[in-house]
Amino acid sequence: MIRKLTLPALAALGLMTGAAQAAESGGHIHNVRFSFDGPFGSYDQQQLQRGLKIYTEVCSACHGLRYVPIRTLGDPGGPELPEDQVRAYAGNFEVFDPELDDTRPATPNDHFPKSSLPNAPDLSLMAKARAGFHGPLGTGINQLLFGIGGPEYITAILTSYTGKTREQAGVTYYENTAFSTGWIAMPPPLAGDDVEFDDGHSSELHHEAEDVSAFLMWAAEPKMMGRKRAGFVAVTFLILLSVLLYLTNKRIWKPVKKAAKEA
Repeated sequence: MIRKLTLPALAALGLMTGAAQAAESGGHIHNVRFSFDGPFGSYDQQQLQRGLKIYTEVCSACHGLRYVPIRTLGDPGGPELPEDQVRAYAGNFEVFDPELDDTRPATPNDHFPKSSLPNAPDLSLMAKARAGFHGPLGTGINQLLFGIGGPEYITAILTSYTGKTREQAGVTYYENTAFSTGWIAMPPPLAGDDVEFDDGHSSELHHEAEDVSAFLMWAAEPKMMGRKRAGFVAVTFLILLSVLLYLTNKRIWKPVKKAAKEA
């Protein structure tokens, strides 16, 4: 009986190992210690503001954030821009108004524009859609401690260009060691020193990549901090409830057990 149960278990373990190795056979994604990692992590406001600037000055030329309302830039837990800055930022974009049948300057209630190029993916959910790692043998340990790895995936893609190119069917591909096939059609978007930060923060390539990745994580999960707080309260409540139920059980059944021993 034990042998019959052991063989399928070993076979399943082998399949899990093979799947994990297959998932890791693509590009290499290394962990980055973001401030929002772990069950008690939170977004770094200054980092989000730097990431917003990188997105605006570099990424928005091709990619959009059509699922993100501009007004959320002022929400607590995000970049937390002052209201006047949110209005000024919204004015940088043009949106189509069906009532006017024409374009007009965006307002904070509008969403970020969609991608300007047909083949450029929207970045609103990129950090959630792309998983960098799944934990050892699919156990999910990495997700619990670090997250699913979406920001790490974006950081790796932005920093893993080798400088080599090749032509295929009239399309130029760029070698990228983090991409699953090793070659990607997107040219290197960041080169380092692409933007200047008012706080004097370093604008080296890996710093820029981490900042914009953190911003895109916020764009995909703007309510993450609220969910973490709610989860912590729920777990604390369940622990206290379990302790109270245990003590209540001991108090109720103590006389019964005592009487049974004396009988």
